[in-house]
Amino acid sequence: MLVLRPVELTDLPQLQRLARESMVGVTSLPDDTERLRRKILDSSVSFAKDVQRNGPENYFFVLEDPSTGRLAGCSEILATAGFSEPFYSLRNRHFTSASRELNIEHGVPALSLCHDLSGHTLLRCFHIDAALVRAPASELLSRARLLFIAAHSQRFADAVITEIVGYSDDEGESPFWNAVGKHFFDLPYAEAERLCGLESRTFLAELMPQYPIYVPMLPQVAQDCIGRVHPDGQDAFDILEREGFQTNSYVDLFDGGPTLYARTSNIRSIAQSQVGVAQSGLAIDARGSYLVSNDSLEDYRAIVADLDYRPGQPVALSPRMCAALKVTQGNPIRLIVL
Repeated sequence: MLVLRPVELTDLPQLQRLARESMVGVTSLPDDTERLRRKILDSSVSFAKDVQRNGPENYFFVLEDPSTGRLAGCSEILATAGFSEPFYSLRNRHFTSASRELNIEHGVPALSLCHDLSGHTLLRCFHIDAALVRAPASELLSRARLLFIAAHSQRFADAVITEIVGYSDDEGESPFWNAVGKHFFDLPYAEAERLCGLESRTFLAELMPQYPIYVPMLPQVAQDCIGRVHPDGQDAFDILEREGFQTNSYVDLFDGGPTLYARTSNIRSIAQSQVGVAQSGLAIDARGSYLVSNDSLEDYRAIVADLDYRPGQPVALSPRMCAALKVTQGNPIRLIVL
């Protein structure tokens, strides 16, 4: 049984392993000891704070096999993107020009640097072992964050976004970066993403062009990358799309990957999750698989469990499930169909 829980400082060595294994473009999971240590400590402070509205907090989770102590993945919620510095992205919209004399009106798609998405809650840092992709564990790692938001809604914004890693080839080359960003930085794509993870996007965004980039003037191979998902990021995209997230007119300023957006109250695992009462028992006549969590903060736990859930009745959990969730008889739990 895998359990999602808040990260701890003792997880640092394994977190470094996950960072090394993550694909290029996951800038929120840098392979840097001190940066990861700060991320863990900031997360611990965030879980412990008494928060009444969304601020700069980050909530970092790891997916653990309690029987071995091995971490199989990690994910994170940043309560407010752009709280301390602008959250830059590229807005992809049509610019319309018209001539009355010629009776011509023409729209041209153009990319403009912006920080329109600052203020939204940001899901980031998603990484899972390759063997668990498209398995229930992947759903747990991604969607248990949403159950946490449901339980502590005052800590988060009214809208949630996430950036999906854009296309790069097997050699780590991004056609979009090569056509756009590389002209303003003497850096390969992988190095630009690494620096962004270690520092911030601000110093890179400040050097990006301040005027619109007309899409038809880009090479076709770069145009094809706009809104395109990296194959290794498709699972993360699909999970959130089933949750009600949608693509919008914003893309990543490095690789052109899509941004997903949803109103918090409309997200499936938030709007449709049910709260029940735990009942410890030995026998469970399982009728379906569920994501199950407690509603704690620092002791937050979530698992995948086969249950016989009936609305309005106590939810029978095995002793092993209760231990994994850190709940006892009568404690509230939150659940949704897997």
